[in-house]
Amino acid sequence: MPKKNTPKAVAILYDQEKSQAPQVVASGRGIIAEKIIAAAEEAGIHIQEDPDLVELLAKVPLGDEIPVELYQTVAEILAFVYQINKQYKEKLDASDI
Repeated sequence: MPKKNTPKAVAILYDQEKSQAPQVVASGRGIIAEKIIAAAEEAGIHIQEDPDLVELLAKVPLGDEIPVELYQTVAEILAFVYQINKQYKEKLDASDI
């Protein structure tokens, strides 16, 4: 039985040109989750911690689109991430001047 504090991670990818909804591209717990998180950190990808959402997304088979019931929640997270990325880019651009 997994320990309560075992890390869990799910990575999603949304490419509007290839799919209509975000897809689960990586999922795991323990060492696999740690590797997913480390890869995201190395790539500068924002990590959103939401244990309930991870549990739901972990049930989606790799490569499948997220279920319709999760669209709103994931859309809100993606909007937040896009806003953070925009602010970060603007800050970087301003420091180049």
